[in-house]
Amino acid sequence: KAISDREAAFRAFRDEGCSPPRSWTNGPGDTYGPHTHAYHKVLFCLDGSITFHLDEGDVELEPGDRLDIESGTEHGATVGPNGCSCVEASR
Repeated sequence: KAISDREAAFRAFRDEGCSPPRSWTNGPGDTYGPHTHAYHKVLFCLDGSITFHLDEGDVELEPGDRLDIESGTEHGATVGPNGCSCVEASR
């Protein structure tokens, strides 16, 4: 189910027992190199687009899209041409 706004994303985090959420933005074409986290990441794209690069293939997120990344999963990302705004939490 797509989440279209920050308040709905925050409700989803609360309902799922996630950590307090944090928001972030990036400019067009910004990149994140391959890395992992020691926690399960729950992320919603709120504005713009971002493509996550996973071993099983790329996942493009647009406003309202959610991505769950399991603990220890290597991933990188490339921000779309209009930048992006996301909110994430861990569980």
